[in-house]
Amino acid sequence: MSARKIQPLSVLQPVTIQSRQTRLTLAPDEVRIHRNGVEFCSDTPIAPWTEMTVVLQSSRDSGKVNSTGVVVACTGNRHSGYTVSMIFTGLSKQSQARLNLLAYS
Repeated sequence: MSARKIQPLSVLQPVTIQSRQTRLTLAPDEVRIHRNGVEFCSDTPIAPWTEMTVVLQSSRDSGKVNSTGVVVACTGNRHSGYTVSMIFTGLSKQSQARLNLLAYS
């Protein structure tokens, strides 16, 4: 197992997640970034298999990660909110490399 430095969240600008029905602009600390997707909280449920777009941008440089993804799970309730898990589909090699630098795991 190797250790690697994780970029602090303060270098990210707000994260935009959007579908046809929903548009969320989330603070960087409200999104958990993984190498193959993201997890975030929502006040409303998002149905599994919903296609969404994600824009991640670092404040250090002008590089962005633009990706589409699919919701694979949405758990929770209307009182405590919903945790949404989404996997990315069709990442370019450049976007995957940038995402790997931003990912938690």
